[in-house]
Amino acid sequence: MKKFLIVGLGNIGEKYDNTRHNIGFKIVDALAKDHEATFETDKLGDVASFRFKGRTFVLLKPSTYMNLSGKAVKYWMDKEKISIDNTLIVTDDLNIDFGTIRLKGKGSSGGHNGLKDIEEKLNTATYPRFRFGVGASYSKGRQVDFVLSNWSKEEESQLIERIPVSCNVIISFGTAGMTNTMNAFNGK
Repeated sequence: MKKFLIVGLGNIGEKYDNTRHNIGFKIVDALAKDHEATFETDKLGDVASFRFKGRTFVLLKPSTYMNLSGKAVKYWMDKEKISIDNTLIVTDDLNIDFGTIRLKGKGSSGGHNGLKDIEEKLNTATYPRFRFGVGASYSKGRQVDFVLSNWSKEEESQLIERIPVSCNVIISFGTAGMTNTMNAFNGK
């Protein structure tokens, strides 16, 4: 049976729950709910799993805070014996318009500290990542404040449609593969 590790990046704690930086948590929470999977606190994060079409999806929300996500990713890849090709990192991206989806098999961290740490701990920048655009509506030098602030009312209403699409991206990644998923969803 094929196994996939789906890592939603975010920060733990109630004050971060509805921030742009926590879109990774929000997406894996929705996926778990769709498949009636329950998160349990375990080493370095909250973990849930479900089966779909002969595949096992292990969902991880690291408890290490965003900037130290690599430790949790590496631990759970090793523990579950999941290859880097079957590991998908779900994260926010300031460089993409709000709600736009970009799936890639490799790339730079783009200044994202969570991705930098994952790259450092895995010793490679070649790993699947799913970037969810949060836009760049902030003043110069205020990006930290922007990603750690809550969604606007307009964004929240659009997330109702964008999050289910994001869940479909993850299922497609596990069932149709990276290339087919990129072709079907990138830029949408």
